[in-house]
Amino acid sequence: MIGILASVIDGILVGAVYGLAAMGLTLIWGVMNVINLAHGAIIVIGMFILYVLVYSFGAEPYVAVPVTIVVTFVFGVALYWISVHRMIGQAHLMSLLSTFAVNMVLIGLGTAWWSTSPYNVPVNVPGISWQRYTFTGTHIAAAIVAAVIAGLLWLLLHHTRIGKAIRAVSNNRQAAELCGIPTTQVLAMAFGLGVALAGVSGTLIATLFPFTVLSGDAYQLKSFVVTVLGGLGSPAGALFGGIALGLVEGIATPFMSVSWIPVLEFGLFILCLIAFPRGIFSFMKD
Repeated sequence: MIGILASVIDGILVGAVYGLAAMGLTLIWGVMNVINLAHGAIIVIGMFILYVLVYSFGAEPYVAVPVTIVVTFVFGVALYWISVHRMIGQAHLMSLLSTFAVNMVLIGLGTAWWSTSPYNVPVNVPGISWQRYTFTGTHIAAAIVAAVIAGLLWLLLHHTRIGKAIRAVSNNRQAAELCGIPTTQVLAMAFGLGVALAGVSGTLIATLFPFTVLSGDAYQLKSFVVTVLGGLGSPAGALFGGIALGLVEGIATPFMSVSWIPVLEFGLFILCLIAFPRGIFSFMKD
């Protein structure tokens, strides 16, 4: 019984990172109705930023967190102007194809530079022992960092001028323009924030698990599941959806093979689409 409870708690800790990854996806959708299919590749960028900083510059692993946020934010703004700006207001298929093309380019470049070999960044963080089980320190640290970043995002969206501008554009772009808000710049800022959230989640994931250039696909799929659980366009819902997904994984892991976990997750995905099409946590949407 203690082992099951420990597995559940561990799943919730990892789920907080899933939620952070999905927050980037749902923020972009909520502001500009764009589904970013380069989301997984951007998560991988965050992973390799950690790898480069640790092995090439000897940096402490968690120093990579602010560096990743800055680098991927700038990259996200540039990506908006290159591949998304002209797709705003067009059919959803246009932005899907555009971001999917970016995804393939990033995977191709990553494969050329890094191959598809697995990489690992050893991170030493003391764990917490309880009964006969030790909670991994990296899982605890990743969950804390994810919660802090989510809290900072909430403060940004609710207590800063740029955050209020993002929310205004999300609610009604035409009305925001009439109020003098530079909506194009706000959209670029919001896309950059969404990409930065994806990138920093990749950095945190890389402190937990080995990764390859192709690892992003699995986490992108998890982000879609979390987004549906949390409700499209709800960053707070995405965080709780990620925790819920981690909870499901934690409960299921002691009772079934790891290979069955994706089946369970996408079964939950389908069930949620049927029973809660707006998301279980959609009430948390601003």
